[in-house]
Amino acid sequence: MHGSRVYFSVAKGGREVLPKKRESRGRRKGSKGYVERIQCDNCGRLVPKDKAVCVTRMYSPVDPQLARELEKKGAIITRYPVTKCYCISCAVHYGIVKIRPEEERKRKGLSI
Repeated sequence: MHGSRVYFSVAKGGREVLPKKRESRGRRKGSKGYVERIQCDNCGRLVPKDKAVCVTRMYSPVDPQLARELEKKGAIITRYPVTKCYCISCAVHYGIVKIRPEEERKRKGLSI
């Protein structure tokens, strides 16, 4: 264990409250109370829909090399949008979300 110190910040009511790491708490829900959960397409973890990282890519059922040849001959090959949603852990693992170095992270407070 690292240490038994707990850091508190004092809220308006005089109570001690743990500080928030992010103002949005890592979510996009705003003032909604509850958001449904979806399953991560990689590991199956249940993640709030507003916290999941969703990526939409175009999918073609035809082999790319065959598709190029057919398109040269004038055939039209349809592509379908496929949306996959990942939990934060899988998104970082697959490189969808990058971990920024400390110098590039947003600093809070006064910048002199």
